[in-house]
Amino acid sequence: MNFGLEARTALVLGASGGLGGAIAAALGREGARVALAGRNVAALDRAAATVEAGGGTALVMPFDLADLGAIEEAVGKVETALGPVDILVNNTGGPPPTTAAGQPIELWEKNFRAMVLSVIAITDRILPGMRARQWGRIITVTSSGTIAPIPNLAMSNTLRVALTGWSKTLAREVAQDGITVNTLVPGRIATERVAFLDEAAAKREGIDVDEVRVRARATIPAGRYGRPEEFGDAACFLASNQASFITGSMIRVDGGQIPNL
Repeated sequence: MNFGLEARTALVLGASGGLGGAIAAALGREGARVALAGRNVAALDRAAATVEAGGGTALVMPFDLADLGAIEEAVGKVETALGPVDILVNNTGGPPPTTAAGQPIELWEKNFRAMVLSVIAITDRILPGMRARQWGRIITVTSSGTIAPIPNLAMSNTLRVALTGWSKTLAREVAQDGITVNTLVPGRIATERVAFLDEAAAKREGIDVDEVRVRARATIPAGRYGRPEEFGDAACFLASNQASFITGSMIRVDGGQIPNL
C-alpha cells in the first residue's frame, strides 16, 4: 500500500531512539523527508543513519524541548533544508517515576514546560503552514497512563492527560483544513524507557527484573512486549493519505493490554 508520503516533510521530536526513532524510520521508508529532533546528537546520528539505510532522507536537528525560545530557529532550519512541515510527531521524554503527592513544584513546572508547553508551542508554529496548504498530520505520543493511570508514574499520568485534552480540542478546530490530530498510545513497547521502568520496579519491590517482565507479559493478551517497529508503522499509517478521516482519536498500540473501554 502506498501511503502517499513521498515528498512530504516530517518533524519527529524525541527521535534519538525508542518510539521516536522507530517512527522516524517508518516515515523514511515511506519516502518522507524526516527531521529528527532531540538533545543527544550521537543518538540522533544513529537514528538518522537508520532512516537513510531504509532509503529515506534524514536531517539531524539538535534541539532541547524545554527551550521554547529555540523553536523558531529550529523549525526554520527544517523548512529551509527539507521544506514546510507536513507531518509533526510530538514525542517527549518521560519524567522520572514519582508518586502524586509531595513532589517539588519546580519539578512539576520543569516537566510541564518540556512535555506540554513545548508541544503546544511547536504545533502553533507549524499549524499555519498546514492550514495554508490544506493538509497536515499532527500525531502526539502519550501513554497508557492517560487511560488507566500507572502507579508511581503520577507526573506522566497527569501531564500526558493534558496533551490528550489539547489534542482532542485541536482536532475539531482544524479538521476542515485537511489536518488530522490524533494521539498514539503505547502499551509496553520494548524500548530503553520501558527497560528502565522495569528495572526501577524491580529495585523498588526487591525482586529480579525478569520477574517484573514475566508479570508484565501476563497482563498483555498478546503475551509479549511490542516491537518499536510496530509502533512506528502505526504512526506511519496515521500520517498517510488513507487515514484522512481519522482525527480526534486515541489509537492504542498495546497488544490488548489496557483493560478500559
